Amino acid sequence: MSITAKELAKKLNLSPAAVSMALNHKPGVSTTTRRLVFDAAEKYGYDFSRITEKHPVPGSIYLVIYKKHGAVVTDTPFFSQISEGISLECKRQEYNLKVNYIYEDDDVIQRQLEDMRSSDCCGMILLGTEMTDRDLRPFLKLPSPVVLLDTYFESAACDSVLINNVQGAYMATSYLIQKCSSQPGYLRSAYEIYNFTQRSAGFYKAIRAAGMSASQSIVHDLTPSVDGAFADMLEIIKSGEPLASCYFADNDLIAVGAVKALKQHGLRIPEDVAIVGFDNQPISSVIEPNLTTVHVPKKYMGETAAARLISLIHDPSQPPVKTEISTSLVKRNSVPRAKHGGI
Repeated sequence: MSITAKELAKKLNLSPAAVSMALNHKPGVSTTTRRLVFDAAEKYGYDFSRITEKHPVPGSIYLVIYKKHGAVVTDTPFFSQISEGISLECKRQEYNLKVNYIYEDDDVIQRQLEDMRSSDCCGMILLGTEMTDRDLRPFLKLPSPVVLLDTYFESAACDSVLINNVQGAYMATSYLIQKCSSQPGYLRSAYEIYNFTQRSAGFYKAIRAAGMSASQSIVHDLTPSVDGAFADMLEIIKSGEPLASCYFADNDLIAVGAVKALKQHGLRIPEDVAIVGFDNQPISSVIEPNLTTVHVPKKYMGETAAARLISLIHDPSQPPVKTEISTSLVKRNSVPRAKHGGI
C-alpha cells in the first residue's frame, strides 16, 4: 500500500499543506523542501498518480532585462545567477523561457511591447533594477501577468520579488559598529536605484539604533563599478577629505574599488580602514583581503520569481504580493574579528 501525503508529512515533520504544495509544484515552499518531499515520496512509494496534473499554459515565459543606463545592470555573476534560477524553475514546470533586452528608448520600447502582444508570451519576469515607476507603466498594460524582479514601487499594483535590502544593510552596519567601536562611513552609489535607496535606509537605521547621529557619518559618492569607485576614491583621498575608520558600501564593486584606492595610498585593510560590501559577488572572495559582505541568494530569487509568475498564469485573479528575500552576512578579513580603534 502506497504512503499518503498526510503520512509523508508526518514522517518529514512538515505540515500537510507544505507537502501538498511541494508535490503539486505550487509556490510557497523552498526548493530545498520541494526536493526533500520528492525524494521521500519516491523512497516511500508515494502514488504520483494522485497528483492532479497541471499542463503548462501554451506559450513562453519572457525574461525581460531592462537597461536604463547600464551602470548597475551589467553582465555580472549577480544577474547570471538570477537568470539561472528562473531557467531552472521554468524547466521544472515545463515552460519555455525566452530572454529579451530592452534599452531606454521610447520608440524602441513601444515596438518591442507591440511585438510581445502578438507573440507567444504568456507571462513576463521583468528585471527592473534600473527602472523608475514611470518606466514600468507600459509593461503593466500587457495582457499577460508581470512579476517585477529586484525592485519595488509603492505606486504599482504588481507582484515583486526583491532583496530585503534594509535588513542586509542594517546587519552589515551593526557588525561594523560592533567590531570597530566607531561610527561607520558610507560608500554610497552615485547612481540612485531602489536597492541602493533601501540600503541607505538600513545603514542609517543601524546608525540611529547604536545611538549615533546620522549627520556625523562620513559619506562618499562613488561610481558603482570597480574602476569607477577606484578613480573616485583616489580623488577623495588626494583632496584631503576626512576618512572614516570603517565603511559600509552599497555593493561589492564599490567596496573593491575603494579598497584598491586605500591600499594604493598606503592604508591597511582592516587595520586602518574596515569595509563591508553587499551582494557577495565572486570578486569579494578573491580580493586581498577577502571582503566581508552581505550574501544574497540570487538563484533562489530567480526561482521564486518564476514560481510566482507561473502561479499567476494559472490564476490571474490573485492580489499582488511583495516578496522580500532575506540576506546573510559573510564574515571575511576586511573587518577585524576583534574590536579595534580604527585609524
